Amino acid sequence: MTDRRTEILTGAARVIARQGVRGLRVADLAAEAGVSTSLIYYHFKDRAGILRHALAFIGDRADRYTAAEAEAERGAEAAGGPSGPRQLLERTLLLEFQDLPEVRENSTAWGELRAHSVFDPELREELAAAGTAWAAEVAGRLAELCPAAPPGAVTAAAERLTALLEGLSVRWLSGLLPLTHARNLAREAIGVEASRLGSPLDVN
Repeated sequence: MTDRRTEILTGAARVIARQGVRGLRVADLAAEAGVSTSLIYYHFKDRAGILRHALAFIGDRADRYTAAEAEAERGAEAAGGPSGPRQLLERTLLLEFQDLPEVRENSTAWGELRAHSVFDPELREELAAAGTAWAAEVAGRLAELCPAAPPGAVTAAAERLTALLEGLSVRWLSGLLPLTHARNLAREAIGVEASRLGSPLDVN
């Protein structure tokens, strides 16, 4: 991705997070990114193209900070830290609750894109695919933790956990829940789902 495209998409994520999808105007985006409107149209053709590419950019950016956390996890393993399936599952889910500007912006923009799809179907397919991929990742972690659990039960548990995480994230970002409490609620939910699937709560 060229630097200009990255600057435009970074600006788009910021504008969406602050003003919502309906507040994303090309003139405002150009000002935010420090480029001309003609350059935005050159790269993305129209507003729908901006939204589709912004959604992909937000997902890729989440993958990048997830990868950074995974690298830190490998360092912790090398130092003898805990690295069992329960810890890996928690880390996968609790990445949503990092009090970092990029994570806050990403989560807020993602929420705005989901809210927009309630009234406009143009991004539903892409959002559904992203949600399915996230649930599948969590299901994979749950299967490692609870290998004897039926696949259907694992999938349902992953869907419940990811849905809960989205709701807790919105409440945290809105200031309705302290960060520590949101993280604790997520951990408790992981314990409940692991127990239902036949894993003891203290599995490492």
